Amino acid sequence: MSTRARSLLCRPGLRGRPGAGHRLAAVALALIGLTATTATPADESARHRLPEPVRIGLDADLSKSSALGGEAIRRGAELAIAELNARGGVLGRPLELVARDNRRNPARGADNVAELARMPDLVAVIGGMSTPVAVAVAPVAQHDRLVYLVPWAPGEAVLGHSTGPGYVFRLGPNDADTGALLVHSALARGHRRPGLALWRTARGRALESTIQVRLGELGLPRAPVAWLDTDQSDMAESVDNLLTAGADLILVAAGPRESGALVREVARRPSLMRLPIISDSSLTGGSFHDEHGELLDRVELSFLQTYSFLSSRHPERAREVVEAYCERFRVCRAEAIPAPMGTAHAYDLVHLLARAITAAGSVDRPRVRDALERIEVHHGLVRDYLRPFSAMDHEALGEDDHRLFAFSANGAVVPVDRRDGARRPARVPGV
Repeated sequence: MSTRARSLLCRPGLRGRPGAGHRLAAVALALIGLTATTATPADESARHRLPEPVRIGLDADLSKSSALGGEAIRRGAELAIAELNARGGVLGRPLELVARDNRRNPARGADNVAELARMPDLVAVIGGMSTPVAVAVAPVAQHDRLVYLVPWAPGEAVLGHSTGPGYVFRLGPNDADTGALLVHSALARGHRRPGLALWRTARGRALESTIQVRLGELGLPRAPVAWLDTDQSDMAESVDNLLTAGADLILVAAGPRESGALVREVARRPSLMRLPIISDSSLTGGSFHDEHGELLDRVELSFLQTYSFLSSRHPERAREVVEAYCERFRVCRAEAIPAPMGTAHAYDLVHLLARAITAAGSVDRPRVRDALERIEVHHGLVRDYLRPFSAMDHEALGEDDHRLFAFSANGAVVPVDRRDGARRPARVPGV
Protein backbone atom coordinates (compact mmCIF):
# COMPACT_ATOMS: atom_id res chain seq x y z
CA MET A 1 0.00 0.00 0.00
CA SER A 2 1.29 3.47 -0.85
CA THR A 3 1.98 6.09 1.81
CA ARG A 4 -0.73 8.30 0.31
CA ALA A 5 -3.34 5.49 0.53
CA ARG A 6 -2.33 4.57 4.07
CA SER A 7 -2.60 8.21 5.19
CA LEU A 8 -6.09 8.49 3.78
CA LEU A 9 -7.27 5.34 5.57
CA CYS A 10 -5.80 6.52 8.87
CA ARG A 11 -6.81 10.17 8.58
CA PRO A 12 -8.16 11.40 11.99
CA GLY A 13 -11.54 13.06 12.39
CA LEU A 14 -13.30 10.98 9.76
CA ARG A 15 -13.93 7.87 11.80
CA GLY A 16 -17.58 7.60 12.76
CA ARG A 17 -18.81 10.05 10.05
CA PRO A 18 -21.57 8.24 8.10
CA GLY A 19 -20.23 6.76 4.87
CA ALA A 20 -16.86 8.42 5.31
CA GLY A 21 -14.98 5.20 5.94
CA HIS A 22 -16.37 3.57 2.84
CA ARG A 23 -15.59 6.57 0.68
CA LEU A 24 -12.04 6.81 2.02
CA ALA A 25 -11.49 3.12 1.53
CA ALA A 26 -12.61 3.40 -2.07
CA VAL A 27 -10.23 6.31 -2.70
CA ALA A 28 -7.39 4.46 -1.03
CA LEU A 29 -8.01 1.30 -3.04
CA ALA A 30 -8.11 3.38 -6.23
CA LEU A 31 -4.72 4.88 -5.33
CA ILE A 32 -3.37 1.41 -4.61
CA GLY A 33 -4.53 0.26 -8.05
CA LEU A 34 -3.03 3.35 -9.71
CA THR A 35 0.26 2.71 -7.98
CA ALA A 36 0.29 -0.88 -9.12
CA THR A 37 -0.37 -0.01 -12.78
CA THR A 38 1.76 3.13 -13.15
CA ALA A 39 4.50 2.61 -15.79
CA THR A 40 8.10 2.58 -14.72
CA PRO A 41 10.34 5.45 -15.88
CA ALA A 42 11.81 3.17 -18.52
CA ASP A 43 8.35 2.33 -19.83
CA GLU A 44 7.39 5.99 -19.95
CA SER A 45 10.63 6.80 -21.81
CA ALA A 46 9.94 4.10 -24.39
CA ARG A 47 6.35 5.31 -24.84
CA HIS A 48 7.33 8.94 -25.44
CA ARG A 49 10.58 8.34 -27.33
CA LEU A 50 10.68 10.29 -30.60
CA PRO A 51 11.32 8.35 -33.80
CA GLU A 52 14.91 8.30 -34.98
CA PRO A 53 15.63 11.18 -37.36
CA VAL A 54 16.32 10.85 -41.05
CA ARG A 55 19.76 12.39 -41.41
CA ILE A 56 21.11 14.61 -44.17
CA GLY A 57 24.82 15.35 -44.23
CA LEU A 58 26.50 18.61 -45.22
CA ASP A 59 30.11 18.75 -46.36
CA ALA A 60 31.18 22.31 -47.17
CA ASP A 61 33.80 24.93 -46.47
CA LEU A 62 32.63 26.53 -43.23
CA SER A 63 35.84 28.24 -42.16
CA LYS A 64 38.09 29.18 -45.13
CA SER A 65 37.84 31.41 -48.21
CA SER A 66 34.39 30.24 -49.34
CA ALA A 67 32.88 29.96 -45.86
CA LEU A 68 30.21 32.55 -46.66
CA GLY A 69 28.94 30.29 -49.43
CA GLY A 70 29.15 27.22 -47.20
CA GLU A 71 27.18 28.94 -44.46
CA ALA A 72 24.57 30.08 -46.99
CA ILE A 73 24.14 26.47 -48.10
CA ARG A 74 23.80 25.32 -44.50
CA ARG A 75 21.17 27.97 -43.78
CA GLY A 76 19.15 27.03 -46.85
CA ALA A 77 19.15 23.38 -45.77
CA GLU A 78 18.20 24.29 -42.19
CA LEU A 79 15.29 26.46 -43.36
CA ALA A 80 13.91 23.65 -45.51
CA ILE A 81 14.37 21.07 -42.73
CA ALA A 82 12.60 23.28 -40.17
CA GLU A 83 9.73 23.81 -42.60
CA LEU A 84 9.40 20.09 -43.33
CA ASN A 85 9.65 19.12 -39.65
CA ALA A 86 6.87 21.57 -38.81
CA ARG A 87 4.70 19.57 -41.20
CA GLY A 88 5.64 16.25 -39.61
CA GLY A 89 8.97 15.46 -41.28
CA VAL A 90 9.19 12.56 -43.73
CA LEU A 91 7.72 9.10 -43.19
CA GLY A 92 6.63 10.29 -39.74
CA ARG A 93 10.23 11.02 -38.75
CA PRO A 94 12.04 14.34 -38.24
CA LEU A 95 14.88 15.42 -40.49
CA GLU A 96 18.26 16.29 -39.01
CA LEU A 97 21.27 18.04 -40.59
CA VAL A 98 24.77 16.76 -39.74
CA ALA A 99 27.42 19.27 -40.85
CA ARG A 100 31.13 18.79 -41.50
CA ASP A 101 33.70 21.45 -42.43
CA ASN A 102 35.94 20.40 -45.34
CA ARG A 103 37.99 23.64 -45.17
CA ARG A 104 38.04 23.60 -48.98
CA ASN A 105 40.36 20.57 -48.83
CA PRO A 106 39.49 17.69 -51.21
CA ALA A 107 41.01 14.96 -49.03
CA ARG A 108 39.18 16.23 -45.96
CA GLY A 109 35.95 16.38 -47.92
CA ALA A 110 36.32 12.76 -49.06
CA ASP A 111 37.05 11.67 -45.47
CA ASN A 112 34.05 13.63 -44.17
CA VAL A 113 31.69 11.98 -46.62
CA ALA A 114 33.09 8.51 -45.94
CA GLU A 115 32.38 9.10 -42.24
CA LEU A 116 28.90 10.47 -42.91
CA ALA A 117 28.10 7.48 -45.13
CA ARG A 118 28.53 5.17 -42.12
CA MET A 119 25.90 6.98 -40.04
CA PRO A 120 22.61 5.12 -39.60
CA ASP A 121 19.67 6.55 -41.51
CA LEU A 122 21.81 9.12 -43.31
CA VAL A 123 20.34 9.18 -46.79
CA ALA A 124 22.19 12.01 -48.60
CA VAL A 125 24.97 14.58 -48.35
CA ILE A 126 24.79 18.17 -49.58
CA GLY A 127 28.05 19.54 -50.97
CA GLY A 128 29.60 23.00 -51.03
CA MET A 129 31.12 25.42 -53.53
CA SER A 130 34.45 23.84 -54.39
CA THR A 131 34.76 21.85 -57.61
CA PRO A 132 37.99 20.06 -56.53
CA VAL A 133 36.30 18.95 -53.30
CA ALA A 134 33.19 17.80 -55.16
CA VAL A 135 35.31 15.87 -57.66
CA ALA A 136 37.05 14.09 -54.76
CA VAL A 137 33.77 13.37 -52.96
CA ALA A 138 31.74 12.11 -55.92
CA PRO A 139 33.50 8.69 -56.22
CA VAL A 140 33.13 8.15 -52.46
CA ALA A 141 29.40 8.85 -52.67
CA GLN A 142 29.12 6.61 -55.69
CA HIS A 143 30.96 3.75 -53.96
CA ASP A 144 28.81 4.02 -50.84
CA ARG A 145 25.60 4.45 -52.84
CA LEU A 146 25.04 7.77 -51.09
CA VAL A 147 23.02 10.49 -52.77
CA TYR A 148 25.29 13.53 -53.24
CA LEU A 149 23.45 16.81 -53.83
CA VAL A 150 25.51 19.62 -55.39
CA PRO A 151 24.18 23.16 -54.85
CA TRP A 152 27.09 25.18 -56.25
CA ALA A 153 30.31 23.40 -57.40
CA PRO A 154 30.13 24.03 -61.18
CA GLY A 155 32.88 21.86 -62.70
CA GLU A 156 31.80 19.48 -65.45
CA ALA A 157 33.87 16.68 -63.88
CA VAL A 158 31.66 16.64 -60.76
CA LEU A 159 29.06 14.51 -62.54
CA GLY A 160 31.61 12.43 -64.42
CA HIS A 161 32.31 9.64 -61.88
CA SER A 162 29.25 7.46 -62.32
CA THR A 163 29.68 3.76 -63.01
CA GLY A 164 26.18 2.38 -63.11
CA PRO A 165 23.31 4.47 -61.73
CA GLY A 166 24.68 7.88 -60.76
CA TYR A 167 24.31 9.15 -57.21
CA VAL A 168 25.40 12.76 -57.92
CA PHE A 169 22.65 15.32 -58.58
CA ARG A 170 23.27 19.02 -59.19
CA LEU A 171 20.97 21.97 -58.70
CA GLY A 172 23.39 24.78 -59.40
CA PRO A 173 25.63 26.32 -62.03
CA ASN A 174 27.58 24.05 -64.35
CA ASP A 175 30.49 25.03 -66.53
CA ALA A 176 29.00 23.72 -69.75
CA ASP A 177 26.52 26.59 -69.35
CA THR A 178 28.93 28.99 -67.62
CA GLY A 179 31.32 29.17 -70.58
CA ALA A 180 28.54 29.96 -73.04
CA LEU A 181 26.95 32.47 -70.67
CA LEU A 182 30.20 34.36 -70.11
CA VAL A 183 30.73 34.67 -73.87
CA HIS A 184 27.13 35.79 -74.51
CA SER A 185 27.38 38.31 -71.68
CA ALA A 186 30.51 39.84 -73.20
CA LEU A 187 28.95 40.07 -76.66
CA ALA A 188 25.74 41.53 -75.26
CA ARG A 189 27.77 44.38 -73.78
CA GLY A 190 29.50 45.14 -77.06
CA HIS A 191 32.81 43.38 -76.42
CA ARG A 192 34.34 41.26 -79.19
CA ARG A 193 37.76 40.49 -77.73
CA PRO A 194 37.37 39.04 -74.24
CA GLY A 195 40.40 37.96 -72.26
CA LEU A 196 40.23 35.11 -69.76
CA ALA A 197 41.48 35.01 -66.16
CA LEU A 198 41.08 31.42 -65.01
CA TRP A 199 42.23 29.26 -62.13
CA ARG A 200 45.16 27.06 -63.06
CA THR A 201 43.17 23.90 -62.28
CA ALA A 202 41.45 21.09 -64.15
CA ARG A 203 38.24 23.07 -63.88
CA GLY A 204 39.92 26.18 -65.32
CA ARG A 205 41.34 24.25 -68.27
CA ALA A 206 37.97 22.63 -69.03
CA LEU A 207 36.23 26.01 -68.88
CA GLU A 208 38.86 27.57 -71.14
CA SER A 209 38.21 24.87 -73.73
CA THR A 210 34.45 25.47 -73.56
CA ILE A 211 34.86 29.24 -74.01
CA GLN A 212 37.32 28.91 -76.91
CA VAL A 213 34.98 26.49 -78.70
CA ARG A 214 32.05 28.88 -78.30
CA LEU A 215 34.10 31.82 -79.59
CA GLY A 216 35.12 29.75 -82.60
CA GLU A 217 31.51 28.85 -83.31
CA LEU A 218 30.73 32.56 -83.37
CA GLY A 219 33.61 33.31 -85.74
CA LEU A 220 35.63 35.17 -83.11
CA PRO A 221 39.38 34.80 -82.45
CA ARG A 222 40.72 32.75 -79.57
CA ALA A 223 40.80 34.59 -76.28
CA PRO A 224 44.10 35.34 -74.54
CA VAL A 225 44.38 33.58 -71.17
CA ALA A 226 45.93 34.60 -67.85
CA TRP A 227 46.27 31.56 -65.58
CA LEU A 228 45.79 32.32 -61.88
CA ASP A 229 47.30 30.32 -59.04
CA THR A 230 45.38 29.62 -55.84
CA ASP A 231 45.79 32.53 -53.40
CA GLN A 232 47.69 34.57 -56.00
CA SER A 233 47.77 38.18 -54.83
CA ASP A 234 49.91 39.96 -57.46
CA MET A 235 47.91 40.31 -60.66
CA ALA A 236 50.01 42.99 -62.40
CA GLU A 237 51.58 40.63 -64.94
CA SER A 238 48.28 38.90 -65.62
CA VAL A 239 46.50 42.18 -66.39
CA ASP A 240 49.46 43.47 -68.43
CA ASN A 241 49.41 40.34 -70.59
CA LEU A 242 45.69 40.63 -71.28
CA LEU A 243 45.99 44.31 -72.18
CA THR A 244 48.97 43.61 -74.47
CA ALA A 245 46.97 40.87 -76.22
CA GLY A 246 44.21 43.39 -76.98
CA ALA A 247 41.53 42.22 -74.56
CA ASP A 248 38.63 44.65 -74.16
CA LEU A 249 37.03 42.82 -71.20
CA ILE A 250 38.04 40.12 -68.71
CA LEU A 251 36.01 36.96 -68.13
CA VAL A 252 36.91 35.49 -64.74
CA ALA A 253 36.47 32.08 -63.17
CA ALA A 254 38.41 31.93 -59.90
CA GLY A 255 37.83 32.12 -56.17
CA PRO A 256 36.70 35.24 -54.29
CA ARG A 257 40.26 35.88 -53.08
CA GLU A 258 41.88 35.71 -56.53
CA SER A 259 39.03 37.68 -58.10
CA GLY A 260 39.48 40.36 -55.46
CA ALA A 261 43.17 40.66 -56.23
CA LEU A 262 42.35 40.99 -59.93
CA VAL A 263 39.77 43.73 -59.30
CA ARG A 264 42.24 45.58 -57.10
CA GLU A 265 44.87 45.48 -59.85
CA VAL A 266 42.41 46.73 -62.51
CA ALA A 267 41.21 49.52 -60.18
CA ARG A 268 44.69 50.95 -59.75
CA ARG A 269 45.15 51.39 -63.53
CA PRO A 270 44.40 54.65 -65.39
CA SER A 271 40.72 54.88 -66.26
CA LEU A 272 41.21 54.08 -69.97
CA MET A 273 43.00 50.84 -69.02
CA ARG A 274 40.40 49.58 -66.54
CA LEU A 275 38.86 46.62 -68.32
CA PRO A 276 35.31 45.63 -67.37
CA ILE A 277 35.06 42.28 -65.58
CA ILE A 278 32.40 39.57 -65.80
CA SER A 279 32.83 36.71 -63.34
CA ASP A 280 31.31 33.29 -62.92
CA SER A 281 29.14 32.58 -59.88
CA SER A 282 32.02 31.98 -57.44
CA LEU A 283 32.41 35.64 -56.56
CA THR A 284 29.57 35.78 -54.05
CA GLY A 285 30.71 32.79 -51.98
CA GLY A 286 33.29 34.74 -49.97
CA SER A 287 33.58 38.15 -48.29
CA PHE A 288 34.33 39.88 -51.60
CA HIS A 289 32.27 43.03 -51.10
CA ASP A 290 33.41 43.54 -47.52
CA GLU A 291 37.03 43.44 -48.66
CA HIS A 292 36.85 45.12 -52.08
CA GLY A 293 33.55 46.99 -52.27
CA GLU A 294 35.23 50.38 -52.23
CA LEU A 295 36.88 49.56 -55.57
CA LEU A 296 33.62 49.07 -57.45
CA ASP A 297 33.20 52.78 -58.14
CA ARG A 298 36.26 52.41 -60.37
CA VAL A 299 35.72 48.96 -61.88
CA GLU A 300 32.70 47.73 -63.82
CA LEU A 301 32.05 44.32 -62.27
CA SER A 302 29.19 41.91 -62.85
CA PHE A 303 28.75 38.18 -62.31
CA LEU A 304 26.49 35.26 -63.08
CA GLN A 305 23.95 34.02 -60.54
CA THR A 306 20.73 32.04 -60.62
CA TYR A 307 18.81 33.63 -57.77
CA SER A 308 18.13 36.77 -55.81
CA PHE A 309 15.46 37.30 -53.18
CA LEU A 310 15.04 40.75 -54.71
CA SER A 311 14.01 39.50 -58.16
CA SER A 312 12.47 36.09 -57.63
CA ARG A 313 10.25 34.48 -60.26
CA HIS A 314 7.89 33.69 -57.38
CA PRO A 315 7.82 36.71 -55.01
CA GLU A 316 5.35 35.14 -52.55
CA ARG A 317 7.58 32.09 -52.03
CA ALA A 318 10.60 34.35 -51.64
CA ARG A 319 8.75 36.47 -49.05
CA GLU A 320 7.88 33.40 -46.97
CA VAL A 321 11.48 32.19 -46.96
CA VAL A 322 12.79 35.67 -46.06
CA GLU A 323 10.37 35.75 -43.11
CA ALA A 324 11.60 32.33 -41.94
CA TYR A 325 15.19 33.47 -42.44
CA CYS A 326 14.50 36.53 -40.30
CA GLU A 327 12.98 34.46 -37.51
CA ARG A 328 15.80 31.90 -37.49
CA PHE A 329 18.90 33.96 -38.31
CA ARG A 330 17.83 37.51 -37.36
CA VAL A 331 18.59 38.89 -40.82
CA CYS A 332 15.34 40.46 -41.91
CA ARG A 333 16.01 42.38 -45.12
CA ALA A 334 16.13 40.40 -48.36
CA GLU A 335 19.07 42.46 -49.63
CA ALA A 336 21.08 41.58 -46.51
CA ILE A 337 20.92 37.80 -47.01
CA PRO A 338 24.47 36.74 -47.97
CA ALA A 339 25.16 34.45 -50.94
CA PRO A 340 21.44 34.07 -51.70
CA MET A 341 22.08 31.59 -54.52
CA GLY A 342 23.58 29.05 -52.12
CA THR A 343 20.67 29.39 -49.71
CA ALA A 344 18.06 29.01 -52.44
CA HIS A 345 19.73 26.00 -54.08
CA ALA A 346 20.13 24.10 -50.81
CA TYR A 347 16.55 24.92 -49.82
CA ASP A 348 15.19 23.46 -53.06
CA LEU A 349 17.47 20.41 -52.92
CA VAL A 350 16.24 19.45 -49.44
CA HIS A 351 12.62 19.74 -50.55
CA LEU A 352 13.31 17.61 -53.63
CA LEU A 353 15.06 15.03 -51.45
CA ALA A 354 12.09 14.95 -49.07
CA ARG A 355 9.78 14.32 -52.02
CA ALA A 356 11.98 11.44 -53.12
CA ILE A 357 12.09 9.88 -49.63
CA THR A 358 8.31 10.09 -49.39
CA ALA A 359 7.87 8.57 -52.84
CA ALA A 360 10.35 5.80 -52.04
CA GLY A 361 8.60 5.08 -48.74
CA SER A 362 12.01 4.37 -47.31
CA VAL A 363 15.43 5.82 -46.50
CA ASP A 364 17.05 3.08 -48.58
CA ARG A 365 19.58 5.05 -50.62
CA PRO A 366 19.15 3.29 -53.98
CA ARG A 367 15.38 3.65 -53.74
CA VAL A 368 15.70 7.34 -52.89
CA ARG A 369 18.13 7.81 -55.78
CA ASP A 370 15.64 6.21 -58.16
CA ALA A 371 12.81 8.34 -56.76
CA LEU A 372 14.76 11.55 -57.42
CA GLU A 373 14.83 10.65 -61.10
CA ARG A 374 11.05 10.17 -61.10
CA ILE A 375 9.93 13.49 -59.58
CA GLU A 376 7.50 14.99 -62.06
CA VAL A 377 6.80 18.50 -60.74
CA HIS A 378 8.06 20.59 -57.84
CA HIS A 379 7.19 24.21 -57.15
CA GLY A 380 10.49 25.46 -55.77
CA LEU A 381 12.07 28.70 -54.64
CA VAL A 382 14.40 29.11 -57.62
CA ARG A 383 11.86 27.94 -60.19
CA ASP A 384 9.06 25.50 -60.93
CA TYR A 385 10.73 22.20 -61.81
CA LEU A 386 9.34 19.88 -64.45
CA ARG A 387 11.27 16.61 -64.27
CA PRO A 388 14.27 18.23 -62.52
CA PHE A 389 16.23 14.97 -62.84
CA SER A 390 15.98 11.94 -65.06
CA ALA A 391 17.97 8.79 -65.70
CA MET A 392 19.81 10.65 -68.48
CA ASP A 393 20.21 14.07 -66.86
CA HIS A 394 21.14 14.94 -63.27
CA GLU A 395 21.30 18.71 -63.89
CA ALA A 396 18.25 20.58 -62.56
CA LEU A 397 19.19 24.01 -63.97
CA GLY A 398 20.14 25.24 -67.43
CA GLU A 399 21.34 28.32 -69.28
CA ASP A 400 18.01 30.13 -68.99
CA ASP A 401 18.19 29.98 -65.19
CA HIS A 402 21.18 32.34 -65.06
CA ARG A 403 21.19 36.12 -65.04
CA LEU A 404 23.76 38.85 -64.76
CA PHE A 405 24.07 40.45 -61.31
CA ALA A 406 26.15 43.08 -59.58
CA PHE A 407 26.78 44.40 -56.08
CA SER A 408 24.72 47.38 -55.00
CA ALA A 409 26.34 50.15 -52.98
CA ASN A 410 25.52 48.33 -49.73
CA GLY A 411 26.74 44.95 -50.96
CA ALA A 412 23.42 43.38 -51.92
CA VAL A 413 23.39 40.98 -54.88
CA VAL A 414 21.03 42.62 -57.40
CA PRO A 415 20.25 42.24 -61.10
CA VAL A 416 22.33 44.72 -63.05
CA ASP A 417 19.26 46.70 -64.11
CA ARG A 418 18.54 47.43 -60.44
CA ARG A 419 22.05 48.62 -59.58
CA ASP A 420 22.34 52.40 -59.38
CA GLY A 421 23.51 53.69 -62.75
CA ALA A 422 23.38 50.30 -64.49
CA ARG A 423 22.14 50.48 -68.06
CA ARG A 424 22.07 46.85 -69.17
CA PRO A 425 19.30 44.27 -68.95
CA ALA A 426 19.25 41.74 -66.13
CA ARG A 427 18.71 38.72 -68.35
CA VAL A 428 21.54 37.72 -70.63
CA PRO A 429 20.35 38.27 -74.23
CA GLY A 430 20.56 35.39 -76.63
CA VAL A 431 20.23 32.59 -74.05
